[in-house]
Amino acid sequence: MASINSFWILSLALLFLASPLLQVAMCQSDSDGAVDATDEASDIGIVGDDAQDYGGETFTSAPGIETISVFPKNSARLVTAGEDTELLVGVKNNGESSLNVVAIRASVHLPFDHRMLVQNLTAQIFNNGSVPSSAQATFPYLFAVSKFLQPGTFDLVGSIVYEIEDNPYQTTFFNGTIEVVEAGGFLSIESVFLVTLGAALLVLLGLWIHGQIQNLSKKTKRAPKVEVGTRSIDASTDEWLQGTAYAQSLSSKSKKKK
Repeated sequence: MASINSFWILSLALLFLASPLLQVAMCQSDSDGAVDATDEASDIGIVGDDAQDYGGETFTSAPGIETISVFPKNSARLVTAGEDTELLVGVKNNGESSLNVVAIRASVHLPFDHRMLVQNLTAQIFNNGSVPSSAQATFPYLFAVSKFLQPGTFDLVGSIVYEIEDNPYQTTFFNGTIEVVEAGGFLSIESVFLVTLGAALLVLLGLWIHGQIQNLSKKTKRAPKVEVGTRSIDASTDEWLQGTAYAQSLSSKSKKKK
């Protein structure tokens, strides 16, 4: 258990300290002490013309091989379309034989269906990427998604291809989501659309409130005024009083005044 914890701690340290110049630093061996990589560090991980490329072939994973990966200084996994993104891959060889890393490759898929391939990314081929038994190493992988890829969430599947005693194997080191964003722009097309839509809704709301206030003001101005005091009475409005004692009283008063 202590050995496993030590592996992950050392791997994370290596992943953040690894050079972006496609060099791999060999870590301390668990059984034989430190590995002297002074003469080998300049060659490990350098792409060579004579390196074996297995293309799109698929292989099984060898027993005893552990991997870990991290996006350095990019924990949000934001990938800018058309620009290089760095991914560091840590490998620990718990097997009995030395392994030789051949290549790192990856592909982009739709998140809801891995059978829907979006893009096969360029493979990174290595020369002299040897990892002895009970040793660990870190390999950088630079990739770029198409600049025409629409921003959004996608699944990235990354595998490392290696040889053990001339037999090819591969291990998947990453299978998760990434967020593709547009290059050069602070706001995506979706963000601009949402901002524009929100502004339009606010303008419409303001116009509606203004119209309601004007209608209320007009109704207030049209309200009839109530006059207090003596006023003339229109006979047409008092037709319902004809024949009553009140009407007769008014009639007699009128005659007396004459």
